[in-house]
Amino acid sequence: MSINESASQVTPVIEIQSSAEQGSDFVAPAAIDPDDPPWGLLHGFILWLMSVAMIVIVPLVSVLPYVIYKVMAQGPMLDPMKDTGLIFISILAVFPAHILTLGIVWLVVTNRGRRPFLKTLGWTWSRNFGPVMCVGLAVLLLIVAVLATWLFGGAETQMDQIVKSSLKARFVLAFLAVFTAPLVEEIIYRGVMYPVVQRTFGTVWAVAVVSVLFAGVHVFQYFNNFAVVSVIAVLSVTLTLVRSRTRSILPCFVIHLVFNGLQALFLVFQPLLEKYANQQKAVTALLLQSLPRLLP
Repeated sequence: MSINESASQVTPVIEIQSSAEQGSDFVAPAAIDPDDPPWGLLHGFILWLMSVAMIVIVPLVSVLPYVIYKVMAQGPMLDPMKDTGLIFISILAVFPAHILTLGIVWLVVTNRGRRPFLKTLGWTWSRNFGPVMCVGLAVLLLIVAVLATWLFGGAETQMDQIVKSSLKARFVLAFLAVFTAPLVEEIIYRGVMYPVVQRTFGTVWAVAVVSVLFAGVHVFQYFNNFAVVSVIAVLSVTLTLVRSRTRSILPCFVIHLVFNGLQALFLVFQPLLEKYANQQKAVTALLLQSLPRLLP
């Protein structure tokens, strides 16, 4: 028997022993199926509720000391949406809310570190849906979104008010739109929720339920503008269909990241662009009107 043949017979034994040494809770990465996760529908729904609660509760708790101070110093706050300090603190508090959400989801998905986090959720590239397609689809979605909001207009949204409130709020919003929102939202909706709904009710229901949940949460920011709500709904359905086709949240994350990232860049440089926007520069005026209101 050759040395190579001996090695090929010994290696599997070594791998089995290595797995056994890690304990009965160890899960081999090759055995992980992102469409058949180790958590159930109830766990997924609870994690979704928790993620929504974090976005609501953490900012409320964070602004409470500021509100108490302002009321004691100046009396009742007649219009909180005109208080730039209150808006800035509430937007800044979304960051710890996202971090706490990721921490809790990590505990459930990994069973407190016993399973790999991203691989269990499905963090791989699909053979027929790579980075180029993701970027192209994100740009196409953004173009459709800009045209839709330009054609149908609509009332000023809560997001518009936040963007206009102060430069620091604008920068924090741009940061969240790139560094935390795409990751947290894709993990919750397409990583945690989609596979358990799909396993229980089938693909069609999974796409419908997850898309509605994702769009529904964002309705609170855009409820008075049908065009923007429609854009978010289209984005939600597209991302969920991509998850269904690729069996992975990585393409969804990249699409979401590019969609938000392009708008975040615009938010950062918008003050400079506004200096050159006028009635003759229709393209710039269109972007100034549409992009800031599309961040999911």
